[in-house]
Amino acid sequence: MFIMRTCPHCKKVLALMEEICSERPEFGAVEVKITDETKEPEYAGRFDYYYVPTFFVGDDKIHEGPANREAIVKVYEEALK
Repeated sequence: MFIMRTCPHCKKVLALMEEICSERPEFGAVEVKITDETKEPEYAGRFDYYYVPTFFVGDDKIHEGPANREAIVKVYEEALK
């Protein structure tokens, strides 16, 4: 997951992720690497995305940009496959 700590959409998504994981304990098994692109620009530059937050599962981009509950659930479901 790529974020910017100053991004309001990222803050909203991080809060939603906590809420969703408390409701769906199986999602707790998903390891989410959260990368602040401003702190790790070389690593972030290896991936093809423009907006944050952006979720990848492996090399596949699952969601890019502001996300709602349904989009986040989809990311977790993809990660559990």
